[in-house]
Amino acid sequence: MRKKTLTAAALLAAATLTLSACGSGDGDSGDPIAIVSEEPGAEKAATALDKPFEKPDLVLTDTQGEKYDFRAETAGKPTLIYFGYTHCPDVCPLTMNNLAVAKKQLPQDQQDELRIVFVTTDPERDTSAALGKWLKGIDSQVVGLTGDFDTIQAGARTLGISINAPREDDKGRTVSDHGTQVIAFSPKSDGGYLLYGEDATVEDYTADLPRIIKGEKP
Repeated sequence: MRKKTLTAAALLAAATLTLSACGSGDGDSGDPIAIVSEEPGAEKAATALDKPFEKPDLVLTDTQGEKYDFRAETAGKPTLIYFGYTHCPDVCPLTMNNLAVAKKQLPQDQQDELRIVFVTTDPERDTSAALGKWLKGIDSQVVGLTGDFDTIQAGARTLGISINAPREDDKGRTVSDHGTQVIAFSPKSDGGYLLYGEDATVEDYTADLPRIIKGEKP
């Protein structure tokens, strides 16, 4: 097995390649460094991090308008987090639907154990009510979070995910530039140990979720 070191810049470069569907722009900088292990010839959707990310210190507002402490609420739970916005034309709804469809393949007790958290990158438009309405059409168990943009951006940065403030494009549309990674946290260590890109499919998540539930690597 060979190893390579990915700096935050490398992680953000990968994220930048996926920004076109939600807008384009320069990514913010960050400090995290990830060590990943690769098996030659292996083609897996998940990138395993030898140095897991610490859960971000995010205290935001859920779809019921209640305070949600991400670390506390997901402690000891298999957790997936994704940063996006409800007005995204394709990548965000596709990713969330892929996760929701894969989740429904799990036994009910494992579905109840799994936490899928969607954090908006466009909090001005994505109010608690707007998030709740959007997520209801995907999976009512998904936790939707909104709040102060700077807090959200800082939390994403600790995971090597680039987020820029929403802006108006050349067609007058408000777009949000953001990385499209899904980070999986282990219920054993609470560390973010797996990273998925936007190319991950329903089949990928369906195959991997049973292991993620147990805190294992796919």
